[in-house]
Amino acid sequence: MAIPTPLREEMQGINALLQTGQFSSAHRRLEAVVAAHPSFVEALRLLAGTKLALGEPQAAEALLRQALGIDPDWTPTLTTLGELLLSSGRGAEAESVLQRACTGARPDPRAAHALARYYNDTGQPAQALSALAPFLPRGNRDAALASQHVTALIALGRLAEAITEYGNLLAAAPDDPAAAQALAIALNAAGRHGEAGRIARRILARGVRTATLAHTHARSLLAEGDTSGAETAWRECLKMEPRMIEAHNGLAQLIWVRTGDVAQATETLDRALGMFANDDALWATKAAILQGGGNARGAYECLASRVARPQSSPALLLRAALAALEFDPVTALSLVERALRVMPDNAPARAVRAAARLGVGDASAALEDCDALLSRDPDDQYLIALRATALRLLGDDRYARLCDYPNLVMALPIEVPAPWRDLRAFLADLKASLERLHDPNGHALLFQSLRGGTETTQDLTRSADPAIRALFAAFAEPIRRYLEHIGHGADPLRRRNDGRWRFNGSWSVRLRDRGYHTTHTHPRGWISSACYIELPEHMADGRTDEGILTFGKPGILTSPALAAEHSVRPSPGMLVLFPSYFWHGTVPFHGPQTRLTVAFDAVPGG
Repeated sequence: MAIPTPLREEMQGINALLQTGQFSSAHRRLEAVVAAHPSFVEALRLLAGTKLALGEPQAAEALLRQALGIDPDWTPTLTTLGELLLSSGRGAEAESVLQRACTGARPDPRAAHALARYYNDTGQPAQALSALAPFLPRGNRDAALASQHVTALIALGRLAEAITEYGNLLAAAPDDPAAAQALAIALNAAGRHGEAGRIARRILARGVRTATLAHTHARSLLAEGDTSGAETAWRECLKMEPRMIEAHNGLAQLIWVRTGDVAQATETLDRALGMFANDDALWATKAAILQGGGNARGAYECLASRVARPQSSPALLLRAALAALEFDPVTALSLVERALRVMPDNAPARAVRAAARLGVGDASAALEDCDALLSRDPDDQYLIALRATALRLLGDDRYARLCDYPNLVMALPIEVPAPWRDLRAFLADLKASLERLHDPNGHALLFQSLRGGTETTQDLTRSADPAIRALFAAFAEPIRRYLEHIGHGADPLRRRNDGRWRFNGSWSVRLRDRGYHTTHTHPRGWISSACYIELPEHMADGRTDEGILTFGKPGILTSPALAAEHSVRPSPGMLVLFPSYFWHGTVPFHGPQTRLTVAFDAVPGG
């Protein structure tokens, strides 16, 4: 439609309100515009956006569908609807809508970004590359699209290709912020944090200031141990984009590790919620941080009033269900069932339902959920653990074969690597190297299983330290022996065993007095481990179970409750290998000495 001058001026005023977050005022004026011009699809789209900002997602969706009824090919409307559907957890619907926005007469790069991010977030990097391909010319790439492109390449194991491609683009155009940002992301993934930081700083110094670049810079600084610089970078990032979830998580994690105070960790997030009180993603982020800090009840309580609304978003219902799962499976089941009525095929929601069903004693229904989910993702170790728990509750013989602890948990000594002459000297040097990576006054990371200790953040397999490198070289022979021992078969562990493997993440944990690991699994592993570097002396006393490694007790509530079934008493220099789907944890220990370990996950491949 031709837009008369008064209407154009009114829309410019409304856009100014939207840019400054004055959604209520914009909403009133947009309602007047739509009443006067009911076929003006852009006004309908913007009115939907204000409805969404004011906490009315169903009304927003109705307006967007009304706009598409008038002009089914207007790509901004398709993109906005697709983004709304994604935020509601309705990925399949969103995918179809966003694909239309990407391939229509006026392809929308914002739709390509949303679609690629969805694919990357759901483990479909090849589809992300396909969605991005038409929008990635040789030069002048959009920074958001380039970030998703490099993320997909990394997920596909094409990290070297990503570094080469974006390195060449940056060499051809040294001031290109998109190429710089993508290259910095790739270099961070390769452990080349110093190079990534230098690239980010150079572009930032030239006046290019974007939230994503500041976030990438913060990650580089943190990896190099510059926590003060990382905090400053994340705060700058959140000034530019107060709703950037990744930056809120990074800043909260950093402050939590330093202080152990969740109020300080969420202070910036609370300010963002003061400005965007109806942003469900921000509320979900706060709940996740509270739960990650060990306060599941607080996480649930911060969402309780929002999920009590009949029209609560399914994503928020799922987040509340995850919190309730830790203390009230009945409530968790009710919440996730509500979410599944809106998004019946959502895999994370069905996994939460399976866990909640185990909590209320409905193992048969939980087993059905697990079998359906594993038919799509057969290597998800958490789902295998849930299925094993259901089988155990049902008294099914398949449990004993799946969790054959005596045969599938293997404790092996590591060989002393050259040039060290004895185990004691090697472990002493290794301890010194590892302790340099642990914050002496730090707190446990958020979202981790340990309580009462610290965990390193960098991938130890990338370390240049001689003792750490020697340790990981020494792991090769025990892993070979383990794979030879377990052999081949049709079960989730053995069917992936072709003798080849690679590390897939590694870290060190140092537990202090009363420290322990809560029971957990490693969802994206295959073979997991614990290698003992230093132990409190009293753990050698066979009369106490303090500090031992246990297997079999589920990390979720079950009805009836289930106890651990197997344990290993560690000793310095011992490496314990086991399937990643085994529930495992440690018994708390007491005393002034620390318990220092190194762990890794291995997955198939060379």
